[in-house]
Amino acid sequence: MAIQANWTEVITPDGVMPAWWARPEAPRAAVLVLPEVFGVNGWVRSVVDRLAEQGYAALAISTFWRTAPHLEADYNEAGLALGREHRDQVRADQLRADVTAAAAWMQRHHSADGLASKPLGCVGFCFGGHLAMLAATLPVIAATCDFYGARVSTDRPGGGAPTLTDVPQIPGRLWCFCGDQDPLMPPEELSAIEQALVAVPGGRHRFVLAPGAGHGYMCEARGDFHPEASAAGWAAMIGLFGEVL
Repeated sequence: MAIQANWTEVITPDGVMPAWWARPEAPRAAVLVLPEVFGVNGWVRSVVDRLAEQGYAALAISTFWRTAPHLEADYNEAGLALGREHRDQVRADQLRADVTAAAAWMQRHHSADGLASKPLGCVGFCFGGHLAMLAATLPVIAATCDFYGARVSTDRPGGGAPTLTDVPQIPGRLWCFCGDQDPLMPPEELSAIEQALVAVPGGRHRFVLAPGAGHGYMCEARGDFHPEASAAGWAAMIGLFGEVL
């Protein structure tokens, strides 16, 4: 399958947001990718490209574009500290505005692909997983995969009630993937996430706990990469998108 992949720009109400875009010849649907605190780096771009190989047009947006539009931090303590510095400047309302702009960009510029009439998927990792839960509240998002989005039970970007309190407002489907050995997601948070998902009528949401997996287990470039959990997570995500999108 021929894939076109390149950097592009998305116009938002606040300015220009860089994004990595990959498109197969005849996309089945479109998926938005929200990166870790390390930015739209090589691994995040590889996720976009892999989604395109599965038949999905995919766009990874720079969630830190207001303060560090081209951030590509290393997977080390210095990179983590840098990413967290910019993470703490993100606001929930801005993120939702960015997601809305990204969805409109895909629908407007690629209407010939039929994307304007198709539902949108979303996947996020690490802080991007937290942001994916916020994005899932938008009507344009039909299916969301939140991979180890920490602090959703205690925090909201920019302040306010914890992001987890938004779960009842999610119109589509939300699957939350967590590792049972994740030091950033203590048992009380895992329990809170599971309870919030189960409480939604209809069984639309799902809590997926990966045994033996730590934080960042999907990413081959990280020390906590867990091949079995990663393969299972990827398969579940593709299954959800195939069913809904």
